[in-house]
Amino acid sequence: MAFEAIVKKQIVKLKGPSLKSVDLVIQELINTVKKCTKKLANFPRLCEETERIVANHIREREGKTKDQVLLLIDIQVSYINTNHEDFIGFANAQQRSSQVHKKNTIGNQVIRKGWLTISNIGIMKGGSKGYWFVLTAESLSWYKDDEEKEKKYMLPLDNLKVRDVEKGFMSSKHIFALFNTEQRNVYKDYRFLELACDSQEDVDSWKASLLRAGVYPDKSLTENDENDQAENFSMDPQLERQVETIRNLVDSYMSIINKCIRDLIPKTIMHLMINNVKDFINSELLAQLYSSEDQNTLMEESAEQAQRRDEMLRMYQALKEALTIIGDINTATTFTPAPPPVDDSWLQHSRR
Repeated sequence: MAFEAIVKKQIVKLKGPSLKSVDLVIQELINTVKKCTKKLANFPRLCEETERIVANHIREREGKTKDQVLLLIDIQVSYINTNHEDFIGFANAQQRSSQVHKKNTIGNQVIRKGWLTISNIGIMKGGSKGYWFVLTAESLSWYKDDEEKEKKYMLPLDNLKVRDVEKGFMSSKHIFALFNTEQRNVYKDYRFLELACDSQEDVDSWKASLLRAGVYPDKSLTENDENDQAENFSMDPQLERQVETIRNLVDSYMSIINKCIRDLIPKTIMHLMINNVKDFINSELLAQLYSSEDQNTLMEESAEQAQRRDEMLRMYQALKEALTIIGDINTATTFTPAPPPVDDSWLQHSRR
């Protein structure tokens, strides 16, 4: 039931992007129509009427296309086909979550590192000073410094819980305590191990890390019991495995749905929008132009085009008159060729 509820919510979220894709295609179609009708700019009424008719048809197809897109998604919501050949299945999802859980618990043991102060151990025994703590999924260890060479102690996390400790009047540290639920000593002769941080944010961060390691807050002393219960349940190992199994199932099924939607939505838009508009332009646009209004009105030229045509006619008449004048000049003018040059070579020889 949890798997189906999550999957249905995720599928419904696909409606928004699918409708957005239809809007983008419509806008692109309208822009393309405007670019094409610019070629009819010399006839403004024809250009305007053509653009209007095609745009109206596109808007009519918009509603049908969006209805079909929503229907495709509603069909996916109506039945969750867990028998799909690409679906991971419950057994495989559970096995994968177990592998992930095993990897997390074995391969990534270190949860947190940092400085803490042990505040409830006597000063003469070396307490009340900072140590380098290392928290793993199984234990809490502290060292002399952050080089982790000299280990002071390793505390197993079994049956441990954490509780808040009121800050002292003169203390600037924020303290929390670890204790054993079976009334055993936590460290040597101490029932509690009080750990101090410089700020409340550090305390909250350490408590969150301890929660990840399975050390839960003490319900009897927490102020926000309901919130702690929610955190407690959220970090339950068994519940984590169940959540991981459901996540694997959802991821597997949603990958099938996404693949299907990415394939069907463009095909639906292509069939109901683009191809339909192309067929409309080829087969019905001319008939609607003829039936829209008087043809003489549609073919009226723009003022700029009429002025340009008048200028061309005047230029044509002027050039025609100029050619006539040039032709008259050629036929009325007489032309006498120049005499050939005189041969005076004999005169040059006599001078020599």
